[in-house]
Amino acid sequence: MNQPDRIHLRDHVVEAEIGAFQSERGRTQRLRFSLAVDLRDPVDAGDDHVDRILSYDVLVQAVETALADQRYNLVETLAERIAAEVLADPRAARITVTVEKLDRGPGALGITISREAGRMAVTRQRLPMRIVVGQPASLPAGAVVVLPDAPVLPLPRGGDARRIALLSLDQAAWILADRLRVEVAETRTELDAAIRDGRAVVWAPARLAIEASAIPAEAPALALWLASRTLADRVDFTGASPLPASVDVPVGRIPGADA
Repeated sequence: MNQPDRIHLRDHVVEAEIGAFQSERGRTQRLRFSLAVDLRDPVDAGDDHVDRILSYDVLVQAVETALADQRYNLVETLAERIAAEVLADPRAARITVTVEKLDRGPGALGITISREAGRMAVTRQRLPMRIVVGQPASLPAGAVVVLPDAPVLPLPRGGDARRIALLSLDQAAWILADRLRVEVAETRTELDAAIRDGRAVVWAPARLAIEASAIPAEAPALALWLASRTLADRVDFTGASPLPASVDVPVGRIPGADA
């Protein structure tokens, strides 16, 4: 049987407060983390798309999220928490996590666990993030994904109208990003990184939405579709058009640049 493709994070050292002994309280110590993740799908050498592969950032973020969640008495509990964070990503099939204390003895003291997707409880984390459709007068604080509300140019007749509309929205995204002085995000990996960092970006939707053929290439539908995938807190619109109905995420209105 062929071995699954695997990505890894090795020898990642972080200082944190951990431990059940009184001598370990009120002080930090060095922890070393090594994670190896079996991918659910094999790597396709002919597909150079970043979203096809589990991002290495997911592994680093799992460690950071677990450490920020609580103070741990046991490295075993911390390892379990990290495993659950990574296995919440559908691209991960199995993970091996090693957590070692480097300052408690003459060598490294720790635990190695292996967990499989579907065999442990995982929770998809909701990060604070909102989507803005249109041209906002100013960017709200925090993680904001802005989507242009209209293409730059009239769409030609004929051909794949949906693909052309998405590419035109991409063009509008680059123009809007220049005005707002923020970066453009095309992939889910770029969006996730911006959300984790609390940064604003403008979304160029073609690359992500091209295969979601049931979603119209229109800003309101695309915004609600992205909100459902990213667990966004809300979607705000800057124009005067009626707000779309949504049962999954609150929708509202904010001032636009021409307001």
